[in-house]
Amino acid sequence: MRRETRLRAVLGIDAAWTEREPSGVALIVARGSRWRLLKAAASYAAFARDGKDVDPIVRHRGSLPDAPSLLAAAHEKLGTPVDVVAIDMPLSLTPIIGRRASDNMISSEYGARHASTHTPSVTRPGSLSDELRVGFEVAGYPLAVSEPRGRALLEVYPHPALIELASADRRLPYKHSKSRKYWPDESAVVRRQNLFETWRRILMLLDAKIQGVGDVLSLPSSDARGFEMKAFEDALDAVVCAWVGACVMDGRARAFGDRESAIWIPVPDRD
Repeated sequence: MRRETRLRAVLGIDAAWTEREPSGVALIVARGSRWRLLKAAASYAAFARDGKDVDPIVRHRGSLPDAPSLLAAAHEKLGTPVDVVAIDMPLSLTPIIGRRASDNMISSEYGARHASTHTPSVTRPGSLSDELRVGFEVAGYPLAVSEPRGRALLEVYPHPALIELASADRRLPYKHSKSRKYWPDESAVVRRQNLFETWRRILMLLDAKIQGVGDVLSLPSSDARGFEMKAFEDALDAVVCAWVGACVMDGRARAFGDRESAIWIPVPDRD
C-alpha cells in the first residue's frame, strides 16, 4: 500500500505596523515537494471569509491581528493546523526599542541592493509586534531565531526575498505608492505600465515555485483605483511571505540575526 505524504502548510502575513492599515494573508500547502496557493486575501477579515480571494472593489480595513482567529481560519480551510507562520513584521524575544542585530545584518548584506530594513521603534510596530508574537507563541508557534523544530513563527522580509527569487541586482520596483520615485521622468500612464510589468514578472516567478499563484492573484484592471492596487500588493506580499516560510521548511533559507531576533531569507537558487 502506498504511504500518503503528510500535508504541509504555511500561513504568510504581510502585517501592517499599525492597526489602521490592512494586512495581506496567504495560505499555501504541499503534499510532497510541490507547493500550491490555497488562498490569498488583502486583509484579515477577507481571509477569514469565504468567497473571492482578492476582491478588487472592496476597500479593505485595518484591524488588530488575532493569532487564534487566523490559525482557526487556516485550519478550517485545511482541515489540519498550519506548520509555519511567516510574517513581515519586526519580531523579537525581547522588547524592540530600535534597530536589532537582524536589521543590521540584512542591511549589511542587501543595503547596496537597496533592500535595507526599516528601523523599528518602541511605537512602530511597538506593542503590536509583542502581542502578535505572544499570541502565536501561546497558540504553539514560538518565534524561531534558528532552525525551527516543529511549528514555528518566522520573521521574513519580502524585498530581499524577491531579490533572490528574481536573481536581481537590486530591489524590485513593485510598490504602487513609490512608482513616481521609481520612474520620475515618465508619465502616469507609463509608470503604471512599468509597475504592471514588474507585477507580471513577480507572479510568473512565484507561479514557478507555488502552483496556482497566477490563477488566484489576477492583476488589477488598467484603470484600478489606488486602494485596489494596494489590495493586490498586500496579497502579493503575503504570498511572498508564505513562499519564504516554505523555503525554511524545505531547508532553502538562511536566518540573519542573533538569539533575540532573526529575519529569514531564501538562499540563492542554484538549480
